[in-house]
This record gives sequence, structure tokens and C-alpha cells, in this order.
Amino acid sequence: MSDLPMVFWVPLFLFLGFLPAIFAQEPAYATVVVRGATKVAETDDNFICATIDWWPPDKCNYNHCPWGESTALHLDLSHPFLAKAIRAFNRLRIRIGGSLQDQVVYDVGALKYPCHPFRKMADGLFGFSKGCLHMNRWDELNDLFRKTGAIVTFGLNALYGRHKIRKGVWGGAWNTTNARDFIKYTISKGHQIDSWEFGNELSGSGIGASIGATLYGEDLINLKAIINDLYKNSHPKPLILAPGGFFDQQWYARLLDVSGANTVNVMTHHIYNLGAGDDPHLVSKILDPHHLSQIAGTFINLQQTIQRHGPWASAWVGESGGAYNNGGRHVSNRFVNSFWYLDQLGMASKYKTKVYCRQTLIGGNYGLLNTTTFVPNPDYYRQDALLWHRLMGKGVLAVDSDASPFLRVYAHCSKGKAGITLLLINLSNHTDFRITVQNNMNLNVNVGEQRGSSFLHGLKKTVSWVGRKASDETAVREEYHLTPLDGILRSQTMVLNGTPLELTENGDIPTLDPVLVDMKSPVLIAPLSMAFIAFRNFEAPACV
Repeated sequence: MSDLPMVFWVPLFLFLGFLPAIFAQEPAYATVVVRGATKVAETDDNFICATIDWWPPDKCNYNHCPWGESTALHLDLSHPFLAKAIRAFNRLRIRIGGSLQDQVVYDVGALKYPCHPFRKMADGLFGFSKGCLHMNRWDELNDLFRKTGAIVTFGLNALYGRHKIRKGVWGGAWNTTNARDFIKYTISKGHQIDSWEFGNELSGSGIGASIGATLYGEDLINLKAIINDLYKNSHPKPLILAPGGFFDQQWYARLLDVSGANTVNVMTHHIYNLGAGDDPHLVSKILDPHHLSQIAGTFINLQQTIQRHGPWASAWVGESGGAYNNGGRHVSNRFVNSFWYLDQLGMASKYKTKVYCRQTLIGGNYGLLNTTTFVPNPDYYRQDALLWHRLMGKGVLAVDSDASPFLRVYAHCSKGKAGITLLLINLSNHTDFRITVQNNMNLNVNVGEQRGSSFLHGLKKTVSWVGRKASDETAVREEYHLTPLDGILRSQTMVLNGTPLELTENGDIPTLDPVLVDMKSPVLIAPLSMAFIAFRNFEAPACV
């Protein structure tokens, strides 16, 4: 059982001093109604995931080469910050995969040719040759995963043995030999793999290469047979994930139909809904609620496809970096990116996504850790080990709000404690919201009811959310407000309740302390900020 966080009592007028904005205009009043009787979705216990990619140091886009020595074949596995960052999650999911995944050859068994590192090759897929994973490196990676408690997904090469039949389209049978030898070696060494993913971005029209859904489905049947054979003495067996690409309804449906019941355990898809990394409008897209909401259709359509064609399977976001081609320079690793990221986590979980894998743990412009120093970037604190992972439980609750679209609201059962936790995201650059939170179980006013201009009237109604178990004198809530250092959206320093988050002198992750606020006061959220609000006495039968 973890230690309780240090907390601080903060009067309302003092707490306002933590927030960066000056409330110069009349605030916007909003009511949020949480429906705590029924869960609308449930995530995996380990919802948060981060990726480790394959790119070599000379992978460049837009005259910038942001990968350095940060990927599976080059990463300094002995760096103390790396292990501490992973261990802080208390079982972080890590997916090893990416664009070059289908060109990785495993140096084990009866290879017919030498196993060389990736090198630039003009006619190669993504401009690179095949690359080699030596087994001593694989052992070193697994030693890190074992020491840090990571839960591992490994992406297999789905193009091995195939050939290009026309531009962008590959055919021929998948040669299972190298993958089988690799999995057999992995088992022999006692390396624990939670799931094996087949291929990367080969679905639909593919990115760089594609495979037809019928052929892909037949290959998955073969992979299932290999897993069942090699893991015949293991219970449970590793999951099979596919296809790790961009959602194409017809292609995904055909894959499920061909592979058949219980072959694929998880349907994975990728999201890069902000566009190219060099788009000068990345920040405006991140702060545009309409743009952020457009991806909801993908989540909905994927769920419908699974329900109709493969109800035995669940949905994961297997890779998501916001902006593709390494992410946006001076955007994807800055405070402003967390508006997109946290909104994605909230939206994905609401639409029955079990796991969400962030591109990347380290590497590119979108890494949770700095590529050279291994110091956490803002998104690390916001979503992973330090806030979402610790506060948001797996039960997802429905929420109604009468606020403008610029206030994004998500609710979960609290993690490891009674009550619920709200995630509030204020995308407005000038409006501060004063929010009344209510429980629909004992609600005696309608969300749309006119409140008038009286702030006191709104303040009195804040007590209606609490269940019958708490007294007005003792009920408090925990608040975690997230803002950028000095109010600069492109800052690389996250501020929690007025305190910059920085590693300790020993390189440890800092504590994440909430402030305790009297529940009779309204919830306040400043412009261009985010907050987790934990209500410990909230009556939510769905969370019991």
C-alpha cells in the first residue's frame, strides 16, 4: 500500500494565487453532473502504455533528426533516470514497435544471411534496409523490463518472407520461421511477454506497405497456432494483437471474419489526428475543441466493427503521437501538447479503449522523456505515472455538462480509493470556469435550469453532489491543477498547484501533492489549464 500524499488545506482566496491567470472578466459558471450509478466503460488495470521505437539515429524529417540514441537498438538501458521513470508507474505497459518493425530480423535460429544494423537505403521501406535484433540486446531489454516491472508488448515482423507485388502492396506467404525461433528463444530465457502484435501500419492502404485483410487473417491463424504450441504449458498465454494500423472499417471487419473467433484478442489502431509534425497550426489544432472531437468517430466505428464481427476482442490504441513524422518540434514535448494528450486519454477510455500507448516513452519530439537527458517532459507528469495513472481508476462514468465546448470533462472511479475523480481541461485562453459538481442520484435541479447571476446561489448548490455519508463540516476534495511555468504554453516545465515539477537531486520523480479544498466552494479552473479533482465521499455505486 502506497503512502498517502502530503496535502495542504487551502482557503479559496489563497488557492486562487496558485493559478496563473488573472480573473479580469466575469467568470463562466457551469454545472457538471456525474452519473455514478453505472459504468459506461472500463479500461484495463494498466491503461497507460508507452512505446519504444526502432528508428536509427539518422532518421530525420524537416531537417531535424530528433531520435538520437533513444530506440530499442541504441537506448542506454543503464541510465538511472530511465529505470526510475518506468518504475514510477508501478507496472507501465511498454510496446516495442514502429515503422521499421516489419524490417527487423531476429538473430536466432537458422538465418540464411548476415544480420546487420539498419542503414540508409534509397529503395528500402521508409528509406532503410532491414535491421538486426541480436539476442544479447534482447536479453538486456528484458532485464530492464524485469527490474522495472514493465508489461511488454512486442511487435513482430509481418513482412518476413513476403515480396512487393506492386507499389505499396505486398503479397506472398508469411515465413513464420524467424518469428517462431524468436518466440521460442524468448520462452527459453524466461522473458515475460504479455502480448505479441502482428505487423505495423499494414492495414487498409497501409503506410509504406500494405497486406490484404484475407491474407493477414490467415497469417494470424498461423501465429495463433505457434503461440498455442510454444506456450502450451503456460497459463494464461500471451495475447495476440493486430493489426497496429490506421482504422479502415472494411479491412478490419474482413480481418476479424477471416481469422475467426478468439484468434485476435485485441484490435489495435493508431492515431495521429494533429497531422504532420511541421504543420504551423499544431497549437491551434490542439486548442480547438471541434478538431479534438473529430476523432471520436473513429473510436465509435471501431467499437461497432468489433461488436458486429469480433465481440471476443477488445480495442487498444497501439500508438498515438498526435503529430506524425517524429511529432511537432517545440510542441509535442511541451506543456501545450498535454491538452491533446489528456483529452485523448479521456475520450479513448469513454469509448471502451482498454489500453492507450503513447508514442513514445523516449525518442522523437513526442517522447515522455527527454531524448538526451532522460528528464521527464510535461506529458510524463500529466498522464502517466504521476497523475492519470495514479488517480483515474478503470471504471468510466458518464458526465453531463452545460459548459461551453472549451471545457472538456471526464469522470472515472478513483483509483484505489472510494469516490470519483474528474479530469477538467480548459481550452479557453480567456475564460475561467467556476463549476458546480452534482450527483444525478440525489439531484434536485436540472442541468439546464437557470441559475441567475448570483454566485452565492451557485455556491450553495455545490453541496448537492455529496452523498448522505459526509458531513458539511469535514467534506473536502483533493485538487491537482496543472499549468505551464510562467504561463508559457511551450514551456517544458510542468507546474502542479504552483510548484514546478522537477527531478530531485537524486534523480527521483517528485511527489505529486494535492491541495485540499472545502467542498462547499466551487471548483475553479483557470484559462489554459487542466485539473484532476478527487471527490472521496461521492456516492457512486458503480465504483464499489
